[in-house]
Amino acid sequence: MDLLRHAELSRRAVLAAALVPLVGCATEPAQPAQPAGGSASAGGPAPGGSAGAAPSGGASASTASPSASDDAAAGPEATGDHAEQAARIAGDDPVLLALITAFTPGWLPPPAPDPEPTRIFDNVTVVGTDFVSATAVETSDGVILIDALESRDQAADILVPELRALGVDPARIRYVVVAHGHADHFGGAQYLADRYGARVLMSPADWDLAAADDSPDVPERDLEISDGQRLALGGTTMRLPHTPGHTPGTVSPVFPVWWHGRRHTAMLWGGTGLPEPASGKRAYLRSVIDYAALTRRSGVDVELNNHAQTDHGLARLRALRDGTAGTHHPFVLGRPRAQRFLRVLELMVRHHLDR
Repeated sequence: MDLLRHAELSRRAVLAAALVPLVGCATEPAQPAQPAGGSASAGGPAPGGSAGAAPSGGASASTASPSASDDAAAGPEATGDHAEQAARIAGDDPVLLALITAFTPGWLPPPAPDPEPTRIFDNVTVVGTDFVSATAVETSDGVILIDALESRDQAADILVPELRALGVDPARIRYVVVAHGHADHFGGAQYLADRYGARVLMSPADWDLAAADDSPDVPERDLEISDGQRLALGGTTMRLPHTPGHTPGTVSPVFPVWWHGRRHTAMLWGGTGLPEPASGKRAYLRSVIDYAALTRRSGVDVELNNHAQTDHGLARLRALRDGTAGTHHPFVLGRPRAQRFLRVLELMVRHHLDR
């Protein structure tokens, strides 16, 4: 497979520019934190309209400002420089260290072999390239796909055959949840809609963002994701809170997964890179804080990402596939470690706001 086809330097530079802002800003005065994505009634999208439940009154990340008291509440490690705090929390944890590295000035995702398609849970398969992945969540009534790779061609040449290789019928894809409105996430969505009748979901703000993209593969506007809604299919309910910051309408799914018959709860942070404007960074910070509260209440113990080089994901996929992970599932962090992941993410955002 031609690695440069999808991971040329210009694309990696774009991602790095998003992850490492050029201009910083001091944080605003303290405001109380609000939990993300409040309650919403269960149910799937209605054809031709907004997907699932009405807005839940969850995180208003575009307007709220971060709380200066969060550091004091976080524990004894919360003293000194935010990046130093993040490093202390990370210790020698490769997942957390990879996240810190992704926020280091000058970082570029290095070229790497494309991962083989991998069934990471009984009901979850990950396919894609070293640069970006798509996550298929299987249910008794079909598949919910999170993201669709970079283009129509990648959907046809990578996504579809790799799903089939692991026994996932692409014709069973009912919904494509686009985590945010960049081409490397929506690129294959219209192909799946045209070929298999899949419905495409995105937040309203990111439908607008995608519409302004010059990609030839911008999908036709379909279903809108309400903040905090629940998308139900075949006995599986996926929660879809808005986590604006990387884009105005980034969505970060929370959903059940099973491993050898045991239930876990996964989070998939929908957009890692920091935006350039200070207002976008503040929105990102609010989203991280609110999402941490939501995932804590939901008992999240699994961490996933759509850019596997930002969270040690490629190595974890390889260990799981090759049987070298030992007795511990590499994506099951446990609840405390999942919260540490989000705390490190929060501190790195604060670090860039201080710059």
